[in-house]
Amino acid sequence: MPELPEVETIVRDLRPGLLGRRLERVDLLRPSVVRFPEASRFRARLEGRTITSVSRRGKFIHLGLEGGEELVVHLGMTGTLTLERESEPLRLHTHLRIGLGRSEELRFRDPRRFGRVLLGSSGELQLAGVLPRLGAEPLEPGFAVQELASQLRRSRRAVKSVLLDQALVAGCGNIYADEACFRAGIRPDRRACRISQPRAERLLRELRLVLEDAIRRRGSSFSDYRDGFGARGEAYEALLVYGRGGQPCVVCGAPLRQSRVGGRGTVFCARCQR
Repeated sequence: MPELPEVETIVRDLRPGLLGRRLERVDLLRPSVVRFPEASRFRARLEGRTITSVSRRGKFIHLGLEGGEELVVHLGMTGTLTLERESEPLRLHTHLRIGLGRSEELRFRDPRRFGRVLLGSSGELQLAGVLPRLGAEPLEPGFAVQELASQLRRSRRAVKSVLLDQALVAGCGNIYADEACFRAGIRPDRRACRISQPRAERLLRELRLVLEDAIRRRGSSFSDYRDGFGARGEAYEALLVYGRGGQPCVVCGAPLRQSRVGGRGTVFCARCQR
């Protein structure tokens, strides 16, 4: 699933090409991709609007529209949101295409169909229960490491499970939780309440660094992820543990172990992560 670095990369790619553009034509090719409002009202509410902002909250892409509403896209496991020429062949599993004029269109494609599209004001979407409660943004200057570390330590869940809780840290997913735990020297299956405040703070600082590095490398493309122009990211090649189960640890050489934490595939070094 695209995580914070992948979604942030897409947002940064699309922002220059979308700001101020008018949504001249809306073609909804698979109505069930729209979770709010009813698909029958989606086109009428969206067509003719102008994009005033392009931002991210957690793993959600927000396109602000004149009048205060937002077009919100969640990529699910395999979704892509790309700016393309109208003349480009339409790829299989394209569910939404929005004409922007100048022979360009915004396309949402999702083979696994776990992605979703929402349209409405922030209050309307919150009231409808289609947007989850999200916690702190790790890239923001005000990311309160000490306070969040204290919250993390109050949980009896595994450290990794707490990191994946979007109500605590927005945007953190399976890939970068494994990487942050490795860099902080903490086993992902250790109970959060059993780590010290300084180590919890280090974990959150490492998480931020991991996310920033992945953004610089334009995200991890080991499966379906593509950036806003349809190109692959390069962060996967720099990952230290995720996807490397059974291979030697880059620090000590011991074989990396594979397990499941909170139902998610997890890789760690039993020697480096005590």
